[in-house]
Amino acid sequence: MKYAESPGVASSVLIDAPPETVWALVSDPMTPARFENELVKAEWENAPNGAELGATFRGFNHHPDLGWSWEVVCVINRYEEGRLFGWSTGEGENAAAQWWFTVAAEGDRTRLWFHSTMGPGPSGLTPAIEAKPDREDDIVANRLKDWAANMARTVEGIKGLAES
Repeated sequence: MKYAESPGVASSVLIDAPPETVWALVSDPMTPARFENELVKAEWENAPNGAELGATFRGFNHHPDLGWSWEVVCVINRYEEGRLFGWSTGEGENAAAQWWFTVAAEGDRTRLWFHSTMGPGPSGLTPAIEAKPDREDDIVANRLKDWAANMARTVEGIKGLAES
């Protein structure tokens, strides 16, 4: 698995709540910080109207195993009211990752998906891959494993909030 291939992961959950309830949670960039162990907090930066295409927020992160802390500006690059909320960490070709939620009614419940892909731009993995190119597959797979665990915690946490 190569970073240049923009690998990704996804997590999904069926929620006993209407899409509007789920949407209110996923369109707030602070919500994932309530459940995962890497994103510490998020703050709107350039978002006079809140969530909309082009709005930005800053994510404050800390990797618990490595002890690294960093901040990243995120740009809302996918937005359809009530259905799709996504952002890139960085912009365009320099984006280090893409993240997005999709919300869809399934009968009287809601299906929530949380997707992510790496790249296309450089990220915190880039120096590790450059230092050990023969280990790229393992480096990428391990990072995706971290992402998958945090994403699963996030969708389950959103389920808990929406159903309470």
